[in-house]
Amino acid sequence: MWFIVIGVLLLVMKLADFGTVADWSWWLVLSPFALAVAWWAWADATGFTKRAEMRRMEERKQERRRKNMEALGMDYRKYDRSSRKAAAFQQMQAAQAQKVEDQRDAKRQKNRDSVVNSRFDSQMGQGDAASPRRR
Repeated sequence: MWFIVIGVLLLVMKLADFGTVADWSWWLVLSPFALAVAWWAWADATGFTKRAEMRRMEERKQERRRKNMEALGMDYRKYDRSSRKAAAFQQMQAAQAQKVEDQRDAKRQKNRDSVVNSRFDSQMGQGDAASPRRR
């Protein structure tokens, strides 16, 4: 792209007879266009342009992910990992996870107790006081 811009500037300066460019030969003035063609041929042949395009797409994808995670309140990477904010955020996430696990454990215990103390279970042990309870 820069070769084209330089070539256009030199061409305009040559046609306007501006400065020392007016005295240059046409080959020298038009040489940036030839260099641009050579650059494009090399970049396409080596895959340079395709890799650059893929890199830009990956950067846009990462930026989109970062914005979505931030909108959900889950992006602690925007802070420096060694900062207090990041540590506080991770501690808050761990506390929330522990709270959910505690609620699940309480529900499991309640379900377990209701099965153990059910009417069916209590009737099984009433037959003979000396006989052991079956579970």
